[in-house]
Amino acid sequence: MEEKIKIIKDLSIEEREEVFADIARVLEGAAREAYVEGNRGFAVLSANMAEAIRINADELARDDLQNAESVLQQATTVISQFKAVHPYRMVSHARH
Repeated sequence: MEEKIKIIKDLSIEEREEVFADIARVLEGAAREAYVEGNRGFAVLSANMAEAIRINADELARDDLQNAESVLQQATTVISQFKAVHPYRMVSHARH
């Protein structure tokens, strides 16, 4: 875990904020897919986590790096669990 903290320490505050924004975006995408598939529990969890990360991205990027690492670890765990259950992304064949 210290290795990941060192990597986060090497990033600028702006880069850390971008990492959190990207993680929030991925969680929101997973939430949409889960909702469409009927997995509302996971959809709500992912959407709430994404919103919390997005709201607190500035604080997380500037303050305690161990706390930031913990949030990143939890978010990546949720994303990994979703990808394990859904290895193939949903593809839309709708024509507009």
